[in-house]
Amino acid sequence: MARIFFNGQAMVGGPFHASVADALIGPVRTAPGYRFFSIGDVCPGLLPAPGAVTAVEGELYDVPLEHLRDVILPGEPAELELGVIELADGSACLSMLLARGELEKGVHREITEYGGWRAYLATLGRTA
Repeated sequence: MARIFFNGQAMVGGPFHASVADALIGPVRTAPGYRFFSIGDVCPGLLPAPGAVTAVEGELYDVPLEHLRDVILPGEPAELELGVIELADGSACLSMLLARGELEKGVHREITEYGGWRAYLATLGRTA
């Protein structure tokens, strides 16, 4: 089993939640030290940013590694890569992060100020 932080479409109410619903542990926040980006208003990208005071909301899941390998990772966009983050309680878990080189492209809108994907989508008149 692998603990993974989801902060976008796999969260409760999102289009991909059904594939992980039975693995939900509950809502969590990252530790401070992250920036957050919208990838074409389709999905979010989390970016470690040492020194940043911001945290991002999401949900923690405990999924079988096979499910992560066979279902979750193949469906992730090329702009994201698997990494390890710190949660507010100090523990570590997996998460999809903005891939190396993506920030430098300058095409992803920073949405850190919203604190989470749902809050950002609300500004667009959408829900997760």
